[in-house]
Formats: sequence, structure tokens, C-alpha cells
Amino acid sequence: MNQIHTVEAAEQHTAVVHARVPMDELTRFFDRAFAATAAALHDQGLAPAGPPFGLYRGMPGATVDVEAGFPVATRIEPSGDVEAGTLPAGRTVEAMHVGPYDAMVDTYAQVEHWMDDEGLRPGSLVWESYLTDPEQDPDPASWRTLIHWPVS
Repeated sequence: MNQIHTVEAAEQHTAVVHARVPMDELTRFFDRAFAATAAALHDQGLAPAGPPFGLYRGMPGATVDVEAGFPVATRIEPSGDVEAGTLPAGRTVEAMHVGPYDAMVDTYAQVEHWMDDEGLRPGSLVWESYLTDPEQDPDPASWRTLIHWPVS
């Protein structure tokens, strides 16, 4: 079982690319979004304030409503496809997933079961902070992803 707990998250400014993306194009979208947001931050003399993330609105189907980018210390100026956003404040369940991205379904199932046991109601969005850079560590078994799921 993964370690699962709640935290009080503070609102966090973000630089993101937002799109509705077919599931089979998600990896290409993330690559494009991370490159675009990194370039926009560089052009504005800013640096990421944390690891890259993907925020999902609603349950994925054939397509997913997703934002991908970086947390930042201050609101950015929009640039091309890159826009300012926020990660929400409030009570949030966090769970660390270790392993390949395609195995996160098991971690999400554990989180949902834990929330049910705790009497928590999941919100309509969830985000994942990608703590391991696959280019630096190509072994998917060691990849670390922090799942954040607001609850009430």
C-alpha cells in the first residue's frame, strides 16, 4: 500500500498549456507543454518553483481535459500557448506512486478506497507532480509521482 495522507495545500501560481487531448497523444502533449512553459518562463526571467505537473479535470475517457506545466512563484504573463493558472488551496489527499506511469491506476484505486474509508468526497480535479525526470532516470520502476486530489 502506498503512503496516503491529507494536507492543507496553499494556492500555487502555475504556467501551463491547457488542452483537451486524446489519451494516445498525452505523452506528446506533455513534452510540448513542458518545453513551451519552460521557454516562456526563461523568456520572462522566471524559474519553476517545483517539479512539472499535469492537472486533470474530470475523468479521462477517449480524451482528457489537461493542463501541464510548472508551478511558479508569481503570476506569469501569457505567451503563445502558455497561460497563467493556479493549483487550488484546500484539503488535499496526497499519495506517492513509485513505478511506471501506466501502473498509476493501482495507486489511484488505493487512494479512492482510502478516501472512502476516511469518509472523504473526491473533488473533480486531480494533479500529478512528476518528481523523476525519465531522461535522467530511464528505469520506470524507480519513477516517483506525487498524486494530489482535493477532497471535501
